[in-house]
Amino acid sequence: MLLLYCSFPWRLNGVCGVEGKSVSVTEGDSVTLKLALAEIQSDDLIMWRFGPEDFLLAKISRKRETFNGPDGRFRDRLKLDNQTASLTITNSRISDSGLYTVSSRTKGDTPLRTFNLTVYARLPVPAISNFSSSSSSVEYCSVMCSVVNVSAVSLSWYKGNSVLSSISASDLSISLSLPLKIDCLDDSYSCVINNIISNQITQLNNTDLCQPCSVCNCCCGATEAGIRLALSAVVGVATVAVLVNDIRSRRFQQRRERID
Repeated sequence: MLLLYCSFPWRLNGVCGVEGKSVSVTEGDSVTLKLALAEIQSDDLIMWRFGPEDFLLAKISRKRETFNGPDGRFRDRLKLDNQTASLTITNSRISDSGLYTVSSRTKGDTPLRTFNLTVYARLPVPAISNFSSSSSSVEYCSVMCSVVNVSAVSLSWYKGNSVLSSISASDLSISLSLPLKIDCLDDSYSCVINNIISNQITQLNNTDLCQPCSVCNCCCGATEAGIRLALSAVVGVATVAVLVNDIRSRRFQQRRERID
């Protein structure tokens, strides 16, 4: 029995009554385009077509199955379920993205269902490197998170579960870089690249790039406080010396006036 989806009809290639479904997968993974077909009838022929040209990709009946493919790109990567006629694509590639239509000969080649497949490139692992460092009275740690040759992704800095900053790429393949400036390093900072189906995370835990907060709070703060205390002491001593010298000068002047 064939199940034809016509609950929400629209027109596709001049045909009404086709239900479309968007499917996403990561490059290299297998994906199955499931057809709601209870059983292939003895006189039926199910055909899968691909792309805007409706290239005949595969067909199956109760007796046999046949595979084809434009330019051999699907060679040895297609499987058909003998019972449901669902199509499985193994080792998916970016070039597999596109429109898939399945039809039945007993229905006059009327499309039973369509699938809009998008194959996303496997995400790279973000790289974190030293960006720059500057200091006045307080030192900061500046790092850069970078990825190359990516598209349709977002690159973000996180502190715990909170987003600190983010940048996105369009469908064009480009490189992305996102800087981060912090006072000191703890375990809560991470750089994340993601698309709609996967992500990659790099934790900022390199003490060669940033000084740990425990060290900074213990030593940096104490050093800065010590410097301030020393400066205050020097200023205080200098002030006392000036006052003492002034008093001595006044007393000496008074003695000279009495003698004269």
